[in-house]
Amino acid sequence: MQGKRLPIARESEGLSAMERRKQSRKRLPSWFKTYLPTGEAQTAFNDVRGNVLEHQLNTVCQEARCPNIHDCWGRGTATFMVAGEECTRACRFCAVGTVKTPPKLDVDEPENLAEAVDLMGVTHAVITCVNRDELPDGGASHYRACLEAVHRRRPDVGLEFLSSDLDGNISALESLLKGVELRVFAHNVECVPRLDKQVRDHRASFNQSLTILREAKRIRPDILTKSSLMVGVGETDEEIIEAMQLLRDADVDLLTIGQYLAPSPKHLPVDRFPEPEMFSLWDQVARELGFKAVACGPLVRSSYRAGLLYEEARGGPVTLTYGDSETL
Repeated sequence: MQGKRLPIARESEGLSAMERRKQSRKRLPSWFKTYLPTGEAQTAFNDVRGNVLEHQLNTVCQEARCPNIHDCWGRGTATFMVAGEECTRACRFCAVGTVKTPPKLDVDEPENLAEAVDLMGVTHAVITCVNRDELPDGGASHYRACLEAVHRRRPDVGLEFLSSDLDGNISALESLLKGVELRVFAHNVECVPRLDKQVRDHRASFNQSLTILREAKRIRPDILTKSSLMVGVGETDEEIIEAMQLLRDADVDLLTIGQYLAPSPKHLPVDRFPEPEMFSLWDQVARELGFKAVACGPLVRSSYRAGLLYEEARGGPVTLTYGDSETL
């Protein structure tokens, strides 16, 4: 019969496993949209973008094709990744490549990073990293060198470090944090505890991540700690709230919650798309639990409006998330 859609089983016949996965991928819901900045935010974005193009700088914001790039650059925040482009772990949600033995660390990277932050003209820099499990300290000494180089060159720029779990090495964490100039230490638990084995590499766990966050606060009670959860990887609404409570019990100050989007058909498929109202509820619950600042929405990522979250935790205005981008 002309125009009649074939049953799904018939449509899938003869397709490869990858083609079937592509066919079954969920479409983005209607609320997935971003807005271009206007006014001062547009001017700020243009200035940062101009610096990036002129000096051929690289940021995670560009390489990850982050949907919030206009928002963050327009607010003076950018994210940089150090220690290489490939990770020693193979989490099922992550687009970063995996390698057992990565290249040696670039000894010039700290100064090159400092130059990039300086030339870019941002006010809050998020520095993140891949896992370097092959190194005795997990890369901690290199990360510290990067932070120190940026602070020497631009002491006025606020620094946030989004760390690996350093394979649970508390001595390495101490060597990284003690005495370093830092506003925020972040480490992402990524998913609720039950889903560790399905979502993360076997060397990662919610408990190990909690230990890193708890110990970071013990080592440096003067800095803010931060973590992030993805939704849409198989969790329940109740498990999200339970995970938030566990993070607060570890004295985590800042929280972001966002929608997981599969980087490719090879990655973990999206399980669901909670509606914006659910993100609003989680935002409310997180604040009631005592988080000092929260960013919660479909397009939120771990470094989303990082500078604003820091300012909110220090007594600034609440960081709005979903549905407020029209007012940038």
